[in-house]
Amino acid sequence: MGVGVVLVHGLRVSSSMWRPQVEALREEGRRVAAPDLPGHGSRRGEPFTLGSAVDAVLEAVDGVGGRALLVGLSLGGFVSIAAAAAGPARVRGLVAASCTARPAQALAQVYRIPAALLEVLPDKGASVNERFHRLRLPGEGAEAVLGGGLAMEAARSVIDEIADMDVLGPLGSYPGPVWLVNGARDHFRIHEKRFLDACAEGRLVNVPRAGHMVSLDQPESFTRLVADAADVVEMRELRAARGGGPVRGAAVEGPAGG
Repeated sequence: MGVGVVLVHGLRVSSSMWRPQVEALREEGRRVAAPDLPGHGSRRGEPFTLGSAVDAVLEAVDGVGGRALLVGLSLGGFVSIAAAAAGPARVRGLVAASCTARPAQALAQVYRIPAALLEVLPDKGASVNERFHRLRLPGEGAEAVLGGGLAMEAARSVIDEIADMDVLGPLGSYPGPVWLVNGARDHFRIHEKRFLDACAEGRLVNVPRAGHMVSLDQPESFTRLVADAADVVEMRELRAARGGGPVRGAAVEGPAGG
């Protein structure tokens, strides 16, 4: 039946952000799941913990057949790294996008102070964030991001939970293939070399003309990358089933300009 694909969303948004990828991958006949993490989308109001988020991801893996390529962006990337380390036999490959910055530094600088300032607004900053997304991602991209609502109230608890996460340890313990994907214009690239060095089998891909929301800045390119990674994982499984050795690839760095 092949390896399924599980897509894990970022902070405040929901599974709706993956609409372009879900539609395109399903058209190719792939099994795809995009769960909402606790505190987000259909699960707004639930407390977020890293453990509960990992459980949600692994449940989604079970839902697509018990083994999958995990694809996570930003917060979803951190959660996917933790899930891959927790269930390496079920996670056959990992695409970690827009998350190659150690959380303590990245979250403190980029999210913690703005989140505290937005909390004093009557709507917790939802209207500000909506306007930002509509300016940043006009048209279908903005509709995908906003389709499941913005869980502004979840930001502080998520940041507090993730900020002290040891990302490089779990990443280094995962034995499968990893694709580290960044938009060339993303501020979360600051530790990408360190993340690549931590991988047992890593590839680094920088997507030109894309920022932090690389999956929506360049949706077709990102979807193709995910589909190619899924094909690599499936070929590895077929070769292993036939008694051959693993299919291994050299680390690849994509174009850094854009």
